[in-house]
Amino acid sequence: MDSTSGTRLAVSAEAADVHQRSLSQQASRVPAQALLYVVVTLVAGILLMPAVWLISTSLKLPGAEMSFPPELIPRVVSWDNYPKALTSQPFLLFFRNTMLIVALNLVGVLLSASLAGYAFARLRFRFRSALFGLCLSTMMLPYVVTLIPTFIMFRVLGWTNTFLPLTVPAFFGGGAFNIFLFRQFFMTLPYELDEAARVDGASSLQIWWRIILPLSGPVLATVAIFNVVYHWNEFLMPLIFLNTPDRFTMALGLRMFQMSMGNYGHGQWALLMAASTSMIMPILVLFFAAQRYFMRGIVMTGLAGR
Repeated sequence: MDSTSGTRLAVSAEAADVHQRSLSQQASRVPAQALLYVVVTLVAGILLMPAVWLISTSLKLPGAEMSFPPELIPRVVSWDNYPKALTSQPFLLFFRNTMLIVALNLVGVLLSASLAGYAFARLRFRFRSALFGLCLSTMMLPYVVTLIPTFIMFRVLGWTNTFLPLTVPAFFGGGAFNIFLFRQFFMTLPYELDEAARVDGASSLQIWWRIILPLSGPVLATVAIFNVVYHWNEFLMPLIFLNTPDRFTMALGLRMFQMSMGNYGHGQWALLMAASTSMIMPILVLFFAAQRYFMRGIVMTGLAGR
């Protein structure tokens, strides 16, 4: 009995010692974590300052944009800057044109890139790895190198000043980076799904459409966000192929509005900031609405190593 009691006391003392060490380690980590949170908060505040200043300036009265000392919170909030800015140019038309281009590119990229990624990830054919490496190598080629030949080709086709050069290429591959994301995500799905579907008589296209895509919500959301942001903000390609204001996108319309103000704004900086805020607001709403799927897609596309 004495030996048993001594053993229990020793075990209890050891457990208490382990618990005390664990509490000490947790207490020592608290200052480090608090310092980390402070640093992250400061960095986030610095990174957010341009956006905060943009919104703040968009609500100021004309002439108060350059006041000193600067006012982060306007003394008088002028909500009239937004309707004035958006009616000074046909931004509703620019918005419609941009939405059309974004929607067509989104459909084309999701279909073609997912098909190519499915082929590289799930099908077996000769030179698959070599072709995939060749596809990825195109990412190292600057797009400005092919800009002039691309313009000449579309001009010969008679597609200038139309939306075709800005939308049709999305239906032919969808871009090497998007193909890479789809391929990496598809390789994380078990091959038993394909084998079971083939036993039931499903073709490769049916497997892609009915089995693989319904399970690929995160990567679809990721690619969709990347492409919406890219085509929403794209400036160079619309500038090259679109010539008349009735075809302009939001980016071109914002630049035209800036040019109409002159080099120094002539006291209309608040209107320019209001127009800029209106342009970026849909992108911010989209990102925060799909942030959960976006982060999950980024994480899972890096899991496959085959």
